[in-house]
Amino acid sequence: MLSMTHLVRIYFIVVIAVALATATHALATVTLESPAAHIMLVDADTGTVLLEKRADESVPPASMSKLMTVYLVFERLANGSLSLSDTFPVSEYAWRMGGSKMFVRVNSRVSIEDLLRGVIIQSGNDASIVIAEGISGSEKSFASEMTQRGIQQGLENSSFKNASGWPDKGHYMSVRDIAKLSRRLIKEFPRYYGLFAEKTFIYNGISQGNRNPLLYKDFGADGLKTGYTREAGYGIAASAVRDGRRLILVIHGLTSVNQRAREAERLLDWGFREFGNYTLFEAGERVDKANVWLGTHPQVDLVLKDDLTVTLSRRARRAMTVKVVYDGPLPAPISAGEQIAHLVIGIPDVPDRVAPLYAGTAVTRHGVFGRLQAAVGYLLWGGGSR
Repeated sequence: MLSMTHLVRIYFIVVIAVALATATHALATVTLESPAAHIMLVDADTGTVLLEKRADESVPPASMSKLMTVYLVFERLANGSLSLSDTFPVSEYAWRMGGSKMFVRVNSRVSIEDLLRGVIIQSGNDASIVIAEGISGSEKSFASEMTQRGIQQGLENSSFKNASGWPDKGHYMSVRDIAKLSRRLIKEFPRYYGLFAEKTFIYNGISQGNRNPLLYKDFGADGLKTGYTREAGYGIAASAVRDGRRLILVIHGLTSVNQRAREAERLLDWGFREFGNYTLFEAGERVDKANVWLGTHPQVDLVLKDDLTVTLSRRARRAMTVKVVYDGPLPAPISAGEQIAHLVIGIPDVPDRVAPLYAGTAVTRHGVFGRLQAAVGYLLWGGGSR
């Protein structure tokens, strides 16, 4: 009789035919001409990159780096170490800060809620410094925390020297990092993200409009932040939602306010038009079955723990392949929820996307007589596998 320890294992690859109406995934390989020097366009839900151009170069981010200042405040609001009603004092240094301003009064105290609106809506450099000094004691210390937090978040091409984006040789980000940070702000802080969609804010008797031009169009835009310095040119981190689908765009290095607005609208339009999101499988849905060796059941269902939604160019859908891969037959016992296989989704010229597959049910091991029967059957007829 064949010893159980000498059973030959087989590397199974099962190709699944999936209806186009219910499936797809890919990373964009298309290109699109743009006057922007740096571009990152990503689907917020799947993380799929739709378009990129010099996305990892370190560039001066101008006021787009205020997104990290806001992020650090949102974190403290979420963990309860700050509240919107808390106040920070205004130093003379903050009050004298140039550039775009919230117009805080020296030696006054300003609530966190007002400071956030001053940063997000009015792009206040003074408000950014008030936050930095209130949290860390100095802007320099706060900038160090910004850099450290960026490293922890996987921002690989970012370093911060101040809270406002004021020009500094060592203050830089990449557009990919700005997009990553934007995605985190949206996903992690839905309670506070709505501040980015507010169009006006009045403080100290002065009304200022949000500098994001997309908010004033019937476009689905609801954030995030513009930026400009002479060295950086005009840039924007923008997000918009259409039919329940969200895109995030970061562009940098444009030559005018009007060009920035036109290009942001054009690229977001293109992303919504050319790409779609599709649910391939839902959580708990059976993807396929895997063969089981010496189990009380000959096969076990393979399922996903989470919905699998993928993004794909509408013109590339028919090139998709979907495969189940596992090393089998799988020896019993198998526990429900045990990871036992992988789903591999492929598109030509694009890295495969791999998702773990789990046992949908438990499979116990045969008793001695059942194992003997299975071994004899395997010798006579093989595993019966596909």
